Amino acid sequence: MEKKELKIGEISKPRFEFRTFGQDFDEQTYRMSRLSTPIPEKVWKRESDEIYILSRTNDINNTKIRDGKMDIKTYVQTVNGLEQWNPLMKGEFPIGADTLKNEVFPAFQVEMPELTKSEYTLEEFMQMIKGNSDLQAVKVRKERFGYMVNNTLCEVGNVYINGAHLVTINSESTEVEDIKKTIQEVGLGEMENINYLQAIKRVIGMIDKDFVN
Repeated sequence: MEKKELKIGEISKPRFEFRTFGQDFDEQTYRMSRLSTPIPEKVWKRESDEIYILSRTNDINNTKIRDGKMDIKTYVQTVNGLEQWNPLMKGEFPIGADTLKNEVFPAFQVEMPELTKSEYTLEEFMQMIKGNSDLQAVKVRKERFGYMVNNTLCEVGNVYINGAHLVTINSESTEVEDIKKTIQEVGLGEMENINYLQAIKRVIGMIDKDFVN
């Protein structure tokens, strides 16, 4: 069966991903840039300010807010060490109480706050987060540079987690073998594979573990 070529910006079936974080990936970044095929100019460089909502009781749902919109992805499975994530919900503020009750707080796996209104602004939602000791809002600024290697979507990014600087590098695709090939060719074979949730929790002290890269 012929593989479908991935296109940047298009929605596809749930992708697998290799991602790692550290301080210095200069050699791997150089190799990734040299191996990359041409990509659209709009993804040469992207910048964004986001808010991640971290839950002490949950590592399988990734919740972030960007440009006034909430995006939740959920963990599906791990195949050959690569995690697969799938969109769980997308919503905008003001957000309905039913959505908070049936989708958002169940994803956090924490006690439901009392909801007395039909909808809530972003500011009101953030007050709910601050009022729950199991939840923490974390500001994340991203500066990302896109590449395409072996038909996998790749990026190198400067990430500022509550101001703390890390570098991230990744490869994602619907095809596990394409990612594995890219990991080896770029020089990431010995690197730790961790997702944004785990990286942010380490930075803010919710997980007591050092970065190995």
